[in-house]
Amino acid sequence: MTEVELAPAVIQALQDVTIALGAPLVSGAVATIEARLQGRRGPRVLQPYYDLIKLFQKETVVPEGSSWVFLGAPIVAFASYLIVPLLIPVLTTYGLPLGYMGDILGGGFVLALAGFVVALAATESGAPYAQLGASRAMTFGALIEPTILFVVFAVGIITSTDLPYALAASLRTGSSEIVRPAHVLAAVAFFLVVLADTGRVPVETHSGTLEFGMIDEGRVLEHSGAPFALLKWGSAMKQLILYTILIDVFLAPWGLAASQALGPVLFAIPALLVKAIAVGTIFAFIDNSFSKLRLFKITEFLAAAFALAAMAVLIFYLGGG
Repeated sequence: MTEVELAPAVIQALQDVTIALGAPLVSGAVATIEARLQGRRGPRVLQPYYDLIKLFQKETVVPEGSSWVFLGAPIVAFASYLIVPLLIPVLTTYGLPLGYMGDILGGGFVLALAGFVVALAATESGAPYAQLGASRAMTFGALIEPTILFVVFAVGIITSTDLPYALAASLRTGSSEIVRPAHVLAAVAFFLVVLADTGRVPVETHSGTLEFGMIDEGRVLEHSGAPFALLKWGSAMKQLILYTILIDVFLAPWGLAASQALGPVLFAIPALLVKAIAVGTIFAFIDNSFSKLRLFKITEFLAAAFALAAMAVLIFYLGGG
């Protein structure tokens, strides 16, 4: 009996559904594991789903004097997070129709757009803490972007293309590809970028509400109801998207479907979520194993990531690629 094959458009939509519905699960599992590391009971694994349902049912309050930007930004940000899974290998080893419409850099631009509109909504609210969080987020984002550019450049020269599927395919050809000096340095640089971008090298805890920890949380402080739910949901999706790029492009591009058959595609969904939870556990362990950085020490951490990405390019040209 022949196995049912899915149309590429269906698989592409399934990638979006996997990221959207799996993101709260990954966040909840990592939060529970982090609580165990701290000796606490912690929330339930499914708690993010209950929180989203509750927020969607609450009333939306808009700050006085704000414009349509305040309510439109969460929708634009959420839509941006739905676009990126169409461009990266989430469930398959082969490129899907829309997967060739953008490269890693294009996906980075879409993520940057989401961060920009959220920061814009924070300034639109007029709240001091929200504006402070937006200012800090954009400042550190400007330091992260050069590192991402060099990582993309390193990927481009290693694979002769900047499509994420190409690098993942090169890694699956053999273990020698994984330990290439240029690839190792680029992977470590991107690992540090994800570590910083998900708030795991913070001044306070990544979900803190103290002033010095309100880099990401501060931006959404004035939102409520459904817009706030979209922002919280989008934040979880962004985390899973970054984990997916790190896993399926740089570190472990295995467990993906090599055909359009229903079985391998469905198997790729739990494989991705398990790997993402494993990466999130590593990040939580790192976050809870070191003293928190002072605010302006974060720039030194990001400078180290940039140096590694630049070294990946240099070593490739010196023959270490």
